Amino acid sequence: MTGPNPLVVVGDVLLDEDIEGVATRLSPDAAAPVVDVTGDRRHPGGAGLAAALAARTGRDVTLVTALGDDPASEAVRRDLRGRVRLVEIPLDGTLPVKTRVLAGGRPVVRIDRGGGEPGEPDDAVREALAQARAVLVADYGRHTANAVRPHLTEAARRTPLVWDPHPRGDAPVPEARLVTPNAAEARALCPGDGESLRAYAERATRLVERWRVAGVAVTLGERGVLLARPGTGTPMLVPAPYRAQGDPCGAGDCFAATTAAALADGALPEEALQRAAAEAAAFVAAGGAGNQALWRTAPEPAAADTADTDAFALAERVRARGGTVVATGGCFDLLHAGHVGLLESARRIGDCLIVCLNSDASLTRRKGPGRPLNHEADRARVLAALGSVDAVVAFEEDTPEELLKRLRPDVWVKGGDYSVQDLPEAEVLRAWGGQAVVLPYLDGRSTTLLARRAARAAVPVGRRRP
Repeated sequence: MTGPNPLVVVGDVLLDEDIEGVATRLSPDAAAPVVDVTGDRRHPGGAGLAAALAARTGRDVTLVTALGDDPASEAVRRDLRGRVRLVEIPLDGTLPVKTRVLAGGRPVVRIDRGGGEPGEPDDAVREALAQARAVLVADYGRHTANAVRPHLTEAARRTPLVWDPHPRGDAPVPEARLVTPNAAEARALCPGDGESLRAYAERATRLVERWRVAGVAVTLGERGVLLARPGTGTPMLVPAPYRAQGDPCGAGDCFAATTAAALADGALPEEALQRAAAEAAAFVAAGGAGNQALWRTAPEPAAADTADTDAFALAERVRARGGTVVATGGCFDLLHAGHVGLLESARRIGDCLIVCLNSDASLTRRKGPGRPLNHEADRARVLAALGSVDAVVAFEEDTPEELLKRLRPDVWVKGGDYSVQDLPEAEVLRAWGGQAVVLPYLDGRSTTLLARRAARAAVPVGRRRP
């Protein structure tokens, strides 16, 4: 591992297979749907999916797992080649294959085949863990984690370790930084009545004590993530950024992988969980593990086009499922309550919100010397961190008409200090049937006023003008 903040994933790899089709009739010999197959796809699942997701951004990822000589193991090696480094433990048996039959995008039946037991690890496992900035254990109940448990126990004492548990798997090692069961896993691991936040908080607290770990984060779907830690009576709730519609298969792997990667980068657990909740929601909305873009060779990261590509891809996804694309624009030089209120209101209009951001050069032409106060990358990062904002894309011109022609939003939103007649973008949107609207704006809030107030506060009292 040579890149910054390398991550090691330890756990059980599966081969996931989806057989897709349509079902318009029942079998004549049983009350079962007949699925006419239209396609099928296979990809690594379990720890293999978690490792591939963690490696999407170019991070160095090592996967420690048990593989054999069977065709499923060979398929996993082939799909992960060039994405992650494999440290293999011998597998006594065959790799598990999990097959879903889907009709109209909905699972009809799942068939599980194969299985085996991991053998003894060699020194390569210890060496890989020694170099990790964070460790993720993706436990799918096949006991790979148990095979390397002494190494994981040692790693947890010096390195952030995230354990994604399974009811039939092994208990997390003590001192793990975070354990991330979903709601069903939490109920299975800690049975009890009720599915209220209080019931899950009690489960999480008991699991923290049972496992002697630093935190248990229970993922509760659209309700968010509930974090319990030792010695704190009140848990923390990290809200979901939005209600994601799509295939949830693999969302837990995405959540755990993002959490571990964020900890590797030095994030606090709360920050890591916020980032993971947003990534998991976007993963589900993009089609989950069945999204074939996951398994194409990732392009080399290029600078300024990354945000643009994300914004356009998001708009296409939302349109494809019949949703409403909302966009707004501005300088957002010093984010204030007026901006936040506008963005929150704009997001409620549709199914995604894309912010068109004036570049540094564009902002200087509009606002004059001394601006921007914050450079473009910082402004984009602050906006992207808001739960109401789904994507940010910058433009160099004085107004965003050319960008809007590419983005083609359904609704263009500006604050109440404009009128629709004043917006040059309004005419552009009419070309594809879009609509410009003005939303109410909080009076007395502006970047200019904030900058003047800050400048005045910086002047010693005796030197201020009357």
